[in-house]
Amino acid sequence: MPLRLTPTLRDALARADRPLVGVWVCSGSPLVAEIAAGSGLDWLLIDMEHAPNGLESVLAQLQAVAAYPVVAVVRVPSADPVVIKQVLDLGAQTILVPMVESAQEAAAAVSAVRYPPQGRRGVGSALGRSARWNRVEGYLGDADDHVSLFVQVESDAAVAAAGEIAAVDGVDGVFVGPSDLAASMGLLGQQTHPDVRAAVRRTFEATRAAGTPVGVNAFDPAVADDYLGQGAAFVLVGADVALLARGSEALAARFLPSGGEDSHRS
Repeated sequence: MPLRLTPTLRDALARADRPLVGVWVCSGSPLVAEIAAGSGLDWLLIDMEHAPNGLESVLAQLQAVAAYPVVAVVRVPSADPVVIKQVLDLGAQTILVPMVESAQEAAAAVSAVRYPPQGRRGVGSALGRSARWNRVEGYLGDADDHVSLFVQVESDAAVAAAGEIAAVDGVDGVFVGPSDLAASMGLLGQQTHPDVRAAVRRTFEATRAAGTPVGVNAFDPAVADDYLGQGAAFVLVGADVALLARGSEALAARFLPSGGEDSHRS
């Protein structure tokens, strides 16, 4: 039975008449991923770089969110073409590659998501969920239509090369990571510092000048609004684990005695 795949983030951005808003899924839990998928947000980022996610948990999360009208993006831990191949074969259709600092590195990432002769992705569609075990008609010939690639700019060097990175054929979008960018600028933990925000703006300008969508991570609503006003096409505004941490802390602050007292002691 012929099957169809869902739109990529590239496709969703092309069809959208407003910026797309998403949330990180870092817990490694398919249940939490499914809860986030049903929230009404536009997209989810399943993280393999800073979260306890391996191939099996990513597969389970992709399956859990597949029934919902949300775009699933998987951030791989690095630009390793073997890992990218495996994640694509799991059925991930949009890949985010972290720490891309040059057009050459961006081109290598493009090669990793494309089949020969345009790239070097290994061919395993008959064995993988990507083509639904060869149930997606013409998958090999149409694979580029089913896969989109986004790269992260998150260092001083990457900001300087942002325009060249964004212009690489096959790069469908650039995502700015202010946390690592701040660290590379000697401002560790100060991702809303004026100098960091200015570097984000420069990246926006260079990327948009290349005709490529640009997005950013911003947990502070006011900062997110500012970036949206500057032309961010897609944003991440929270994370499952952070929402749980802050929400549970708020409950503790509301219901437990102040001053750090242990309510279980007599």
